[in-house]
Amino acid sequence: MTYHVVMHIDAVPNRGSRPTYLLRESYREGARVRKRTLANLSALSDAQIHAIRAVLGGEQLGPVAEHFAVLASRPHGAVQAVRVAMQRLGFEALVGARRSPMRTLVCAMVAARIVAPHTKLGTTRWWHSSTLAEEFAVTEADADDLYAAMDWLLERQEPIQKKLAARHLRAGGLVLYDLSSSYFEGSCCPLAKIGYNRDGKRGMLQVNYGLATDARGCPVAVSVHEGNVADSQTLLPEIKRLRGQCGISELVMVGDRGMVSAENIAFLKRSGRRYIVGTPKSMLRQFERELLAEDWRTIREGLEVKICPSPDGGKETYILCRSRDRREKEKAMHERFSARMPNGDTTSGVRIRASTASPTSRRRGRGSWRASSSSRASCMSPGWASTRSSP
Repeated sequence: MTYHVVMHIDAVPNRGSRPTYLLRESYREGARVRKRTLANLSALSDAQIHAIRAVLGGEQLGPVAEHFAVLASRPHGAVQAVRVAMQRLGFEALVGARRSPMRTLVCAMVAARIVAPHTKLGTTRWWHSSTLAEEFAVTEADADDLYAAMDWLLERQEPIQKKLAARHLRAGGLVLYDLSSSYFEGSCCPLAKIGYNRDGKRGMLQVNYGLATDARGCPVAVSVHEGNVADSQTLLPEIKRLRGQCGISELVMVGDRGMVSAENIAFLKRSGRRYIVGTPKSMLRQFERELLAEDWRTIREGLEVKICPSPDGGKETYILCRSRDRREKEKAMHERFSARMPNGDTTSGVRIRASTASPTSRRRGRGSWRASSSSRASCMSPGWASTRSSP
């Protein structure tokens, strides 16, 4: 009498190559168990062989969608990318040496700010739509927790900036500094004042903030000022702060023409500081001979510079710059302004004709001269009229 049993797959080892897979059937003849090969499955892939084994074992196979129900699908890629970048930068150790709930909240806020900027309340609502809340273990945090973490972070500003300065600044290196502003919707901020508005929101309160970076533009220190404080009034406190808090005794301060004032230049000279700053347009009159000469050095196409000694015989060096692109831009601005002039406004028309009739202006391309609004002296951005630097 013969009894058949279920089929199975045997793997027969092959020296130095893939095993041979055989579909076999076991059966009994009397007291003896015998095997019979039904097929050679070696041509199939490992996945196919695994599926056949599962079927022979009694499992039911079918499309994955029939066995799973998608309950939620949240984006994760951007969160993971930011998390890995923060780990490689040592961001957590920069914020705080020890792990704490506040440090975790700050790191989560920074990641959320990069992936999807929102208000504090909006952030606590948004990060549940991604994996960020679970990834940073802040699922239970609310807006009040985030504001508390901001207060904790403010107390750590000085040590954080010291770490950044030690990481990114070197003695005698460049420090770029500029002032910007943000308009303010509320009414309870003691720093919010009416001032020079860079956002085009005239008549609104604003807060000014200064940013110091290394030569690459990597932030090192930030300061906050009342909204009506002039750019030049923030430079000296920033220099003293970098020296006192961050321990940078030797540096080259780089700023735009908004940072220039007689007091600032006198302090820099008196204290032996090195600097590179933009200069007002009015100083171009002192270089009329140099501007009309043709011994310009081409930095790149459309941009030329000339290095000149100080007109008063001092130790400063001036860099004159003329830009073809800037000349064309200001020419277009001039034409648009002229086109908007109402008919019969002869006063303004006379001023325009007088400004365009100057032989010196026509010869030197006056439209191309303007003190740069950028503080990056290293790239000499088009549009700089002149730059003065210390010895």
